[in-house]
Amino acid sequence: MADLTVTLDTMLTTLLAEKKYSTIKDMLVTMNPADVALVFEDMEEDRIPLLFRLLPKDMAAETFVEMDSDLQELLIKGFSDYELHEVIEELYVDDAVDLVEEMPANVVKRILAQADPDLRKEINEILRYPEDSAGSIMTTEYISLRADMTVGEAITHIRRTALDKETVYTLYVTDRRKLIGSVSLKDILLVSSDATPIAEIMDTNVISVNTLEDSEEVAQKLKRYNFLALPVVDSDNRIVGIITFDDAMDVIEEEATEDIEIMAGMTPSGSKTYLKSSPFDLFKQRIPWLLLLMVSATFTGMIITGFENALAAQVVLTAFIPMLMDTGGNSGSQSSVTIIRAISLGELDFSDLPLVIWKEIRTSVMCGICLAFACFVKIMLVDYSFMKNTSVTPLVAAVVCLTMGLTVVLAKIVGCTLPMCAKRLGFDPAVMASPFITTIVDALSLLVFFNIANALLF
Repeated sequence: MADLTVTLDTMLTTLLAEKKYSTIKDMLVTMNPADVALVFEDMEEDRIPLLFRLLPKDMAAETFVEMDSDLQELLIKGFSDYELHEVIEELYVDDAVDLVEEMPANVVKRILAQADPDLRKEINEILRYPEDSAGSIMTTEYISLRADMTVGEAITHIRRTALDKETVYTLYVTDRRKLIGSVSLKDILLVSSDATPIAEIMDTNVISVNTLEDSEEVAQKLKRYNFLALPVVDSDNRIVGIITFDDAMDVIEEEATEDIEIMAGMTPSGSKTYLKSSPFDLFKQRIPWLLLLMVSATFTGMIITGFENALAAQVVLTAFIPMLMDTGGNSGSQSSVTIIRAISLGELDFSDLPLVIWKEIRTSVMCGICLAFACFVKIMLVDYSFMKNTSVTPLVAAVVCLTMGLTVVLAKIVGCTLPMCAKRLGFDPAVMASPFITTIVDALSLLVFFNIANALLF
């Protein structure tokens, strides 16, 4: 795709220089709007407005939605009021809301000024819902039917209203806006008689989501049931909008990105890509966690200081501290990542904590025994025999290996417990991932190490 984009960029540049605008238009209209947006990203900024104006009105709106916010802002600033109005009127409500949320205040003011009163009202209503809620990502453009309609009347209604709706594959049956059923377009078209009432073919067991439900949970529902859309209802079961699968995909991508950044010890970057983030943006994302983890590492320093007499008597013990801390941190991270993924997929709940701990204990015992045995062989072959380190005795090796086994068990218990507790308390489980757990496990591994050393060597 990258090679194709470069080729198109070169062709468009050549055609622009030759002012062959009709050829450019014929080329662009054969492409998918998402691909056109990708080509625009690689073009020089001063050429993008001209290329955009060559697109047909409906395709221009679809391409505009696929662009990143920087290019959208560039185009808006170059639009006349008429051009801006034309683009906005072609947008679905949820796309218009996304646009408003991503633009600076001065651009938002101009967008709202050019939107029709009805669209402006719908945008403001959606913006009132909490961030990351179902209401904040829904669109109000759906088709509703009455239960007493016949199939023939429903088809006529669909033809009359479907042009401005985001999806027509699932239709919702309402009674004074209350959601009472759903029916697919396929079911309507396959009915043999146009006189059949919608009430006879609709499904009354409708799966819906509340306006305040978490958007990530909504995305998981769409995935679980393989729906193209989900109705959004208020507290009185009145339908207020729908969430389509493309919006759910955006939510899943954003949540996955946020979890990865948090698990790596970074503040979420929002919608900015890496290349468009300045060094100062990256600094702001990373420094809070680095400072926190640096301060938290003070505890490990205090533990080492508390056992400095033991270390002075057996200096060789210090050589094994990094290995024990790294193994403990890695073990804890493995468990935490596994549990965080299971939580995000809805596979685990807090009530499963005893089962999770028991499973991780059994796993960690097997891992601990294997690692301890390998560690003992390594110490005796490499440190004792090959490197001729006389301070490394079989008893020292036993201390290290026993610590290794216990550290792995403790690390996996901590790694599986903290994310589930965080979820229970209403925090993002990813907060309890690698950096945070590693710091805790480091302190535990040192405590175990020095206490076993005190018991066996002194």
